[in-house]
Amino acid sequence: MAVITPPSAAGRAAPASGHPRRRRWIGWGFVSPFLIVFALIFLAPIAYSIYLSLFRDRLIGGNSFVGFDNYQQAFRDHEFWSGLARVGLFLVVQVPIMLGIALLVALALDSGRLYGKNFFRISVFLPYAVPAVVATLMWGFMYGKRFGLVANINDHFGVSLPDPLSPDLVLASIGNIVTWEFVGYNMLIFYAALRVIPQSLYEAAEIDGAGQWRIIAAIKIPAIRGALVIATIFSIIGSFQLFNEPSILKSLAPNAITTYFTPNLYTYSLSFSGQQHNYAATVAIVMGVVTMIVAYVVQLRGMRKEA
Repeated sequence: MAVITPPSAAGRAAPASGHPRRRRWIGWGFVSPFLIVFALIFLAPIAYSIYLSLFRDRLIGGNSFVGFDNYQQAFRDHEFWSGLARVGLFLVVQVPIMLGIALLVALALDSGRLYGKNFFRISVFLPYAVPAVVATLMWGFMYGKRFGLVANINDHFGVSLPDPLSPDLVLASIGNIVTWEFVGYNMLIFYAALRVIPQSLYEAAEIDGAGQWRIIAAIKIPAIRGALVIATIFSIIGSFQLFNEPSILKSLAPNAITTYFTPNLYTYSLSFSGQQHNYAATVAIVMGVVTMIVAYVVQLRGMRKEA
């Protein structure tokens, strides 16, 4: 009778896959390409901008270290604060309108009662696929009171519509362009969030006798609060970075759009037209800090409500 001997403990043990330090270096090898690209594209420009902001190019002495003098100048700069106030007004008015329209469209698509839903969804999203330069030129032509759609309406009907590119209306005209461009993008974020809500919640609400408006207020809106916060943060960052639209419309409305119309446009003018690279870097750093603070506050409030 054969006797079967159990395998030894050493035979049962799995072979070691390597020294822990070696495994750690293998992990760093996998993430090193991202870290290198992140350092070169993100961290290095920020560090260089901070370095530039601590210097000033003088007529006598050349580029010399001035510490925080450029930052003190930025806080006293009327043109910088004028541009910042303008984008702040733009943010407060345009962002709620854009997100509100995007939310209504997403709710209409999610309701399942909209005829031609696929065509409507693509039609709303299509403006986002149009490059910002093309969209601004297209709307700038329509805004033209001497050569565009407004001029044709005035000539055809014998009326005198307000000039959309006048100093009083140009910010609203830019807001219309940005809203047209990004409603579809935000709609897609909201619609994707709505599609992952469990159907059991809707069935339970219908059993309880809840109507469509009650379902929207009690189920859909709270369920996509995270998507609302994300879209709001993205919109805030985009508002503070407003550059393409006023820069392109400046040639059509030189009296309405100044070189300091927005902080980004002001930074561009300082750097490429005024050759004030150090002060332009300072303004960029200040705007980055302001944007980060505002976005962080919005994120904290959104997370607090969600909790």
